[in-house]
Amino acid sequence: MIKRIEISNYTVFEKASFEFLQGLNIIVGENSTGKSLILKLAYSCAATSHSMGLSKRQGKEEWQRSLADKLQEVCKPDSLGRLVSRRPGRSRCDIDFRTYKPVGSSFSFNFATNASTEVKIEKAPTDYLGSKPVFIPTKEVLSVYPGFAAILRAHQLQFDETYLDLAEAVELPVLKRLQKEEEPLKVALEKVMDGRVGMENGRFYLFPNAEGKGKIEMPLVAEGIRKIALLTYLVMNGGLRNKSMLFWDEPEVNLNPRLMRPLAAALVDMADRGIQVVLATHSLAMIKEIEIARRSKEAPSPARYFALFPIDDRIEVNQGESAEAVAPIASLEAELDLAGRYLELD
Repeated sequence: MIKRIEISNYTVFEKASFEFLQGLNIIVGENSTGKSLILKLAYSCAATSHSMGLSKRQGKEEWQRSLADKLQEVCKPDSLGRLVSRRPGRSRCDIDFRTYKPVGSSFSFNFATNASTEVKIEKAPTDYLGSKPVFIPTKEVLSVYPGFAAILRAHQLQFDETYLDLAEAVELPVLKRLQKEEEPLKVALEKVMDGRVGMENGRFYLFPNAEGKGKIEMPLVAEGIRKIALLTYLVMNGGLRNKSMLFWDEPEVNLNPRLMRPLAAALVDMADRGIQVVLATHSLAMIKEIEIARRSKEAPSPARYFALFPIDDRIEVNQGESAEAVAPIASLEAELDLAGRYLELD
C-alpha cells in the first residue's frame, strides 16, 4: 500500500507531499487542480511495482523502461517531459514513492523537460507490491466489454491504459469461495442493485431479484447500477480484497443521487476491510455521504482528505482528517453560495 508520494515540478504542482492512510483517502478540488494527475501518478507507480514483481527481468534499466511506459500510457502526454511543470528553461520532475509494506518496494525517480520516453531511477526498489492495484476511470467499462478490451489491445486509441487495465481485471472469473469478511460486502452491494451481476458468453448481465424478471444486458442498465455491479464483480473475482488498492476518479459521475449513499457506505466498508481506497472528487454530496457513513459507525475509521486549490500560478495542498479541516474546497463554497442565492428568492 502507498504511504507517501513527494513530488516537485510535476504538472501543476511545484512542490507537494501526499501522506496516505492505509484506509480511506479523498482528494478534493475543482477542475484543473490536478486531482486525476495525482491519482494516475500513484496508480502508475503501484502498477509498475506489481508488474515488475511478476517480471523475470528486474534490472534497473527494465524498471526505468516499465515505469516510463506506464506513465506514458496512463497519463497520455505527447512526451514524458510534458508532465514536468511548465516553466521557462529546462526543468526536472522528481518523484519519491513510499510504501507501507514491503518497505523495500519504495523508490524514487526523475525525468526532465526534454525526456521523450525515459525516466531515471535514483533509488531502486528491492521488493515489490504484491497486490495488483485497480483504477476505475470516469467512464464505465462493463457495458462495452469485451469488444472494447480487444480493440484497446490491438489499436492506438486516445483512451488511457487505465481502461484496458480495468477490462483485464474483470476478465478474471469469479472465485469459488469468498473470504469470510468479503461475503457481507458482496451481499450489501447486491442489495443496492436489487440483483446480482454475472457474465455469460463474454458479456455482463444483471440478474434481478424480482421473480419473473429475466437477465438484463449491461448496456440497458442505468450507469450508476453498472458502477455498483463493477465493484461487486471485482469483489467476487478477487480483484478487490484485503491489502488491495482501489483508485477511483470521480465516482459520482453519472451517478443517480439516490445511489451515492450506498456507494459511499460501500467504499467506507472496503477501507474498513483492509482495502486502500483513494478517490478524486469535487462533489460535496459524495463528501458528505462518505462522512455520514464513516461517523455513523461506533468506531469511525480514520480518513485523510487532501484539498487542492490554486494560489497564483501553482496548486497548494491541504491535508487533514476531515473535509472541514482542509478548507477551502471549491465545491463547498459553490454549494453554499448556491443555497444562499436560492434562499434569497423568497
